[in-house]
Amino acid sequence: MANTFQMRVTMSIENHPINRVLWIPIERIQANNYNPNSVASTEMRLLYVSIREDGYTQPIVTIYDEQIDKYVIIDGFHRYFVAKKNKDILESTEGALPIVVLDKSMNERMASTVRHNRARGSHSIKGMSNMVFEMLENGWDDAMICNHLGMEADEIVRLKHITGFSKLFANTEYSKSWQTKNQLLLQKSNENT
Repeated sequence: MANTFQMRVTMSIENHPINRVLWIPIERIQANNYNPNSVASTEMRLLYVSIREDGYTQPIVTIYDEQIDKYVIIDGFHRYFVAKKNKDILESTEGALPIVVLDKSMNERMASTVRHNRARGSHSIKGMSNMVFEMLENGWDDAMICNHLGMEADEIVRLKHITGFSKLFANTEYSKSWQTKNQLLLQKSNENT
């Protein structure tokens, strides 16, 4: 089984997603179910004012999910939420939002969400812990998570502890590279091929 992570080569300017902005009806866009970011009400009001006064200056980053025929948000949930909850904003965009579409696996999507969030500021520890646990369950090891999320190994260990992941290994000798059942099955599958 091939590793889903592949190093990206430097892309040419015409291949950057910003060159492919689409205006999509808001009904065809939906939130993801893993974003650990939260924004205080003061900042949400400021985002509303910013969009009202300046318009949309950044597209919402999405993937297209064929199964549900919708664009699922990777980054930009709060820009989406402002339009959804404020009739004046939605009317100003004629019911559509600017998006770019990436092609990413679930773990790559979560990593992208975290990179966008961390580049801007804080995120919830509980949400981050749950996301790391899911990435482990999806087959990524600590090193891949650290590499993709810009984290240190000790951060991963702390997040494992918060989710209760470490309790799964209470009677096991400590290791920074504890593995989930799914990770072990993937490893065994790779060894048999």
